Amino acid sequence: MKLSAHFSLEELTKSETALRFDLDNTPNDEQLSNLVALCESVLQPIRDHFGKPVKVNSGFRDKVVNAKVGGSSKSDHCKGMAADIEIPSVPNAELAQFIVDSGMAFRQCILEFYTPGIPDSGWVHVSYDIADNKRQVLTATKQNGRTVYLPGLVP
Repeated sequence: MKLSAHFSLEELTKSETALRFDLDNTPNDEQLSNLVALCESVLQPIRDHFGKPVKVNSGFRDKVVNAKVGGSSKSDHCKGMAADIEIPSVPNAELAQFIVDSGMAFRQCILEFYTPGIPDSGWVHVSYDIADNKRQVLTATKQNGRTVYLPGLVP
């Protein structure tokens, strides 16, 4: 099933964790609707701008799957509103900066675990919620073994 011109339900629900533990990772109707909105409003415009495939590392995660990967119980991934993405050959910091500068609506854009000087390090978490696109911009990093979220895009 296509969610937008270049994104399929299969790639937004693929989960090695679900396969490993034989868990169902099928979204319900509301979650599916959210995935369509995410693809049409954020992922497809990113794909169109760069003219290159967008690699979805993690999209929808059922609550049980999300718990297995250690995700937050309030994660937008569980609602079908978030994806962790990369574009091969595009530095993740550049991808995050495009999302922020583009003017597109988004709930969160988080540059996660990027190391300056290593363009393909980390990934970009982006979420979309038609009712709450607050355009929160954060950088996730490790400090003393803990994940810390800093405001803005911090190199």
